[in-house]
Amino acid sequence: MTTTDSVHPVAPEDVHRVTCIGAGVIGGGWVAQFLARGYDVTAWDPAPDGEAKLRRLVDAAWPALTQLGLAEGASRDRLTVAPSLEEACAEAQFVQESAPEKLELKRSLLAQLDAATPAGVVIASSTSGYPMTDMQTEAADPSRLLVGHPFNPPYLIPLVEVAGGERTAADAVAWASRFYEVAGKSVITMDRELPGFIANRLQEALWREALHMVANGEATVKEIDDSITEGPGLRWAFMGPCLTFALAGGEGGMGHMLDHFGPSLKSPWTRLEAPELDKALRDAMVDGCDEAAAGRSIADLVAERDQGVIDVLRATGRLPGQKDAQRGDAA
Repeated sequence: MTTTDSVHPVAPEDVHRVTCIGAGVIGGGWVAQFLARGYDVTAWDPAPDGEAKLRRLVDAAWPALTQLGLAEGASRDRLTVAPSLEEACAEAQFVQESAPEKLELKRSLLAQLDAATPAGVVIASSTSGYPMTDMQTEAADPSRLLVGHPFNPPYLIPLVEVAGGERTAADAVAWASRFYEVAGKSVITMDRELPGFIANRLQEALWREALHMVANGEATVKEIDDSITEGPGLRWAFMGPCLTFALAGGEGGMGHMLDHFGPSLKSPWTRLEAPELDKALRDAMVDGCDEAAAGRSIADLVAERDQGVIDVLRATGRLPGQKDAQRGDAA
């Protein structure tokens, strides 16, 4: 991305009016998120029944948002549905675009948003995979265009991945990352563009392998789902795959795990080709796990993992005692 600075009308902490363009499942989820955080939200969607669907989505999300905790002043009454894109953007202090995943549509729409939005206001796209470099080609001011990729539903899943394009200003990326944090999101600010970003690439790898196994008659859909919900998914809810694998190395951590299990990368456990486990990759994994551990020992991480699995099992009613009680109630 470029390092050109731009001028933002307000600080991320001072934003009070957000515009959401596109009000489907993702866009509507963003609307619910921003309303719950106490913003005034203006939305626009070209569908004739867009407003009715949007308000139903927000109403359906509100009980969950109430359980999570509403910000002071949060209200569904602070939602306005504008009759045109131009009116929706006229007073925007931040714009979240969530149009269908079609590249030419994204290019054209982002150019329209750039023309309709006050100067300096950051415009983010919810794209699931397009790099911003490919989408900002028609905008007069591409420096304020960037990716703000959520996970569905945006009002429940904390993650948002922020990435600029080749013509995006670095300070626009920094501004957006801070804004999302203020808006209650967990932010990954990416240093470089990558189609599909981080989480989708990991999710897609798992999905493609699942499709291979079903297509080849190697596993059923239920077996695949159970293998995650009753296996690694319990750990992934609170500890990612890298730290999880580091614990497989015992007191030696990631270094021992790679030295011991590294040769299995050549085993036919997936259709994906494994990268060469050279010293640079080994060191990057070991150093990364040390950084992620943030001073916690292997024993600390094991205790955290064990308690986390117990908490997830309890929350989902899957502790052995809970299952026995449920069977007793059913009898």
